[in-house]
Amino acid sequence: MEERNNQNRAPIYEALEEFRDARVVPFDVPGHKRGRGNRELAEFLGERCVSIDVNSMKPLDNLCHPISVIREAEILAAEAFGSANAFFMVGGTTSAVQSMVLSACKRGDKIILPRNVHRSVINALVLNGAIPVYVNPEVDQRLGISLGMRFSQVKEAIEQNPDAACVLVNNPTYYGICSDLKGIVKLAHDAGMLVLADEAHGTHFYFGKGLPISAMRSGADMSSVSMHKSGGSLTQSSFLLTGENVHPGHVRQVINLTQTTSGSYLLMSSLDISRRNLALHGKEIFEQVKFLAEYARGEINEIGGYYAFGKEIVDKEAIYDFDPTKLSVHTLDIGLAGIEVYDLLRDEYDIQIEFGDLGNILAYISIGDRIQEVERLVSALGEIERNFRKSKAGMLSQEYIPPDVVVSPQEAFYAKKESLPRRETLHRISSEFVMCYPPGIPILAPGERITQEILDYIAYAKEKGCSLTGPEDEDIDNLNVLK
Repeated sequence: MEERNNQNRAPIYEALEEFRDARVVPFDVPGHKRGRGNRELAEFLGERCVSIDVNSMKPLDNLCHPISVIREAEILAAEAFGSANAFFMVGGTTSAVQSMVLSACKRGDKIILPRNVHRSVINALVLNGAIPVYVNPEVDQRLGISLGMRFSQVKEAIEQNPDAACVLVNNPTYYGICSDLKGIVKLAHDAGMLVLADEAHGTHFYFGKGLPISAMRSGADMSSVSMHKSGGSLTQSSFLLTGENVHPGHVRQVINLTQTTSGSYLLMSSLDISRRNLALHGKEIFEQVKFLAEYARGEINEIGGYYAFGKEIVDKEAIYDFDPTKLSVHTLDIGLAGIEVYDLLRDEYDIQIEFGDLGNILAYISIGDRIQEVERLVSALGEIERNFRKSKAGMLSQEYIPPDVVVSPQEAFYAKKESLPRRETLHRISSEFVMCYPPGIPILAPGERITQEILDYIAYAKEKGCSLTGPEDEDIDNLNVLK
């Protein structure tokens, strides 16, 4: 066991290296047979990569029921994150979030949560029939963004719904805003409820200094962690972490309901290697990330017109804490929507940022960034301010619209429905999602009443060039509503 807990090890990676050296003749899947059957793929990805794109076998363990190298890697991950258990997820953090919710509640159970959640949370409610009890976050009127859940709001929701099974918290939001997670955990536990944390954007909380508290350290019961975002692993690889109060066998069963039986060893080895890197060097890595973000904030605010917000917005209420690695920038004061600045950065300056919404952009600063890229971004934003600035008159700013929930997401999604022109759906109940992606927070979710404000928002987001997703009609000219 002592060797298992050595964070210098990467058991899956080591087993794959041994397997490659053994030169085993493949009469199993995948059919490209270490790249020989698809030379174009091998040339594109590289021989070393395709040679370890292999199937589960005894020397390499099995993701659905790990007993050797994957299990050893899970133990190391749990130790590194300070959790009781860690599960390798190869379906992205969407899969981790859904497994977390499906593990914690069932059909008819109530789940207390903020409405500004990622669509994966509400997708899970469509799957299991749980009933959302929304704590509607406040909106920062200047920035137009939704904030965290106030402690008092969660307390009231728990008191009014003592039969709820769990509470879900964003830690942090896409914009870096955190709720009082430790306080909420105590509230929920005292009421006999589990606490789930969506930490898609909080991997670094476990390894950096001077950052908001992580879910596991706060005493939360489950957390979904996007290692591929700030942790450096390959896209679509994540961890699901659990605490002492959650039965790991039950969680594994739930994961196996939806996760592939053909787990990608490319994704799993990337999780293994990245966990080792963060366990050994995470403190220094995220100190540098924090420095780059703080430097960029200062330089962008010197330009004028932009507001790159930071810890100064913390009020210990709706904004209990702030993630200083997040470079979120308000753009409306230069007369441009965030999505317009996003498009200009990409089209005119060959800079790809994470997303732009109606009033803000997010440039993701992480493990792979250097000062020269940050300076290039700052310079481009300066040129955009000088060359494209215009009047802000008539611009919408609010990113969050409080929902009017009429029926459960599952009932609405599977109900009889009809497709109507968008302008004719006022006051009807939606049976589908509408969202800007990223960030993937629904403007409209199944079971919610369609208001004029929502219709105006959708039309404005389309006009500004936001990437709208969710409805059956890809052009979003029609919406499906309950009959």
